[in-house]
Amino acid sequence: MVSEIWTEKYRPIKFSEIVGQEDIVKRIEGLTSSLNIPHLLFAGPAGTGKSTLALIIVKELFEDSWKENYLELNASDERGINIVREKVKNFARTKAMGKVPFKVIFLDEADALTPEAQQALRRTMENYSSTCRFILSCNYSSKIIDPIQSRCAIFRFKLLEKVDISELLQKIAAQENLTITPEALDALYEGSEGDCRRSINLLQSTASISPNITPDLVSTIISNAKPKDIKVVLDYALSGDFQNAREKLLDVMLKESISGQDVIKSIQKEIWNLPIEPDIKVRLTEKTGEIEFRIVEGSDPFIQLEALLASFVLAGMGKE
Repeated sequence: MVSEIWTEKYRPIKFSEIVGQEDIVKRIEGLTSSLNIPHLLFAGPAGTGKSTLALIIVKELFEDSWKENYLELNASDERGINIVREKVKNFARTKAMGKVPFKVIFLDEADALTPEAQQALRRTMENYSSTCRFILSCNYSSKIIDPIQSRCAIFRFKLLEKVDISELLQKIAAQENLTITPEALDALYEGSEGDCRRSINLLQSTASISPNITPDLVSTIISNAKPKDIKVVLDYALSGDFQNAREKLLDVMLKESISGQDVIKSIQKEIWNLPIEPDIKVRLTEKTGEIEFRIVEGSDPFIQLEALLASFVLAGMGKE
């Protein structure tokens, strides 16, 4: 995954610069070099290189005439059947310019298309396959109807590993004269959770404050609960001191302006570092999931987190 910024003053991005998706890139590069691709479906989490790879394919196919042969639409903005009947069909029915006999339409966030729009898209893909190729991008391929999936070659993207993101961030830091510590790289990776775009944005936000990137500075930008603060809360609870655990939790949430869902995620990560039996960790993880569901459904976050702390107190006492 590389940054999606691609303007005339920057050199074209190459296949070799995409990290973390080597198997997919190798197969796509082979198809592109033959100047012929099938309909493609890119599925996977955000920030893993789907949109960037689509742009590289188009640039490689059409070179200088890529703008005349490429249409990009974001299906989450225009998700109704009219967008398929009008914009997509009008573009698809016209002949391509240049040596490649087809145009390319890129539908970003295609899983946001309504079922009716997807049915119309299926017919368009079938009727205009000689003059147009579709590249669909989505987070969840299960939301794309089966007839469209059967017409596409499906490529599933994965979240990037720490080594891939660290390599890219170090390269950016060197070019921008930033000083970044290994601990800060770890904090950026934890904050991005494998999303390359988010890690770059976090680095840029942090660099706007200081060229010396430190873990504390990254934590300030991320606005997540610090692991050491959550550990104090859980230590109080496991020792049976519910009152101090409750007060420390309230202090963390108010001072850092952290939402209940962010606290839940931090607690879930910290559970596995606690000095308790594995079976207790499993039960507490299950309880954490239940509390997270209640918060998402609209329950008061602090009351639910208090209930979770009560479960930690009981676990510390050896009770169910």
